[in-house]
Amino acid sequence: MTLILGLESSCDETAVALVDSERRILAHRVAGQEDEHRPFGGVVPEIAARAHVERLAPLVEAVLGEADLTLADVDAIAATAGPGLIGGVMVGLVTGKALAHAAGKPLIAVNHLEGHALSPRLADASLEFPYLLLLVSGGHCQLLLVRGVGDYRRLATTIDDAAGEAFDKTAKLLGLGYPGGPAVERLAAQGDPHAVALPRPLAGSTEPHFSFAGLKSAVARTAASGAHRTADLAASFQQAVVDCLVDRSRIALATCPEATAFVVAGGVAANGAIRSALTTLAARFDKPFVAPPLWLCTDNGAMIAWAGAERFAAGLTDSLDTAARPRWPLDPEAEAVRGAGVKA
Repeated sequence: MTLILGLESSCDETAVALVDSERRILAHRVAGQEDEHRPFGGVVPEIAARAHVERLAPLVEAVLGEADLTLADVDAIAATAGPGLIGGVMVGLVTGKALAHAAGKPLIAVNHLEGHALSPRLADASLEFPYLLLLVSGGHCQLLLVRGVGDYRRLATTIDDAAGEAFDKTAKLLGLGYPGGPAVERLAAQGDPHAVALPRPLAGSTEPHFSFAGLKSAVARTAASGAHRTADLAASFQQAVVDCLVDRSRIALATCPEATAFVVAGGVAANGAIRSALTTLAARFDKPFVAPPLWLCTDNGAMIAWAGAERFAAGLTDSLDTAARPRWPLDPEAEAVRGAGVKA
């Protein structure tokens, strides 16, 4: 059995966790930054980085204390090395390096996206490679065939905005505040998802990729017109996102018969309407549907620790001169797609 300390600081959550190779989460803590960013309606990178500096060391101490362990008991230190807001990534990675050096432990530089991609295996020991993953978060929207640790084939990505980004921008347009995704979901529950005619970009296309910029623009125009109830607009927007995710995932499922399961991960995977629709889609293809618990969908230290455990078991560790990366694709061999704002 191995024990991994995981550090996550890629955006606006400072998180630390201890996870062992038997999938036991010995302790985990998350410090959010909603109060700091709420006045600005979104994450301010400099504020986020400062908050990580202030909170990371106390969280490490609290997690070790909760588990009644010391750094000497840990087998390796896993830290997010990208992608993400570079200031926050640097804070977490430098802290991980310092802990690893001080304790004489190996460093594991974890791709934040791999943390999400492998998190379903932390929650479900029966999930085997290869599986089809829909990764939906604030910065990314991708379909990937997860063939093994460090082995990913990207099938689709967004050519502009990610789904989570569209949720956050819609929340801001509707005056719902920050964080946007949960606010839109709560309001959508009070509205009619068919009340407002909104586009489903690329729906029905044989092109596998995603696009949400046009949907976001349509929401902005509709909100400015004042012609519909805010709850109806929120519900119609959410339904449009659901329809797009289902349509694109349907194409991927049809082309990946070898997939053992259909899996969703990332912050947007906490949305109930999306989970429900994807569950139905998986059943159509006779595939098990796997989604981590809600708390494991959003950014957390446990997913980084587990990705570290999987990499450590495969003999993958990193040197202390490993650099932080603002962009870091899971599939570096994937072909470039059209779109000036394409997400890796």
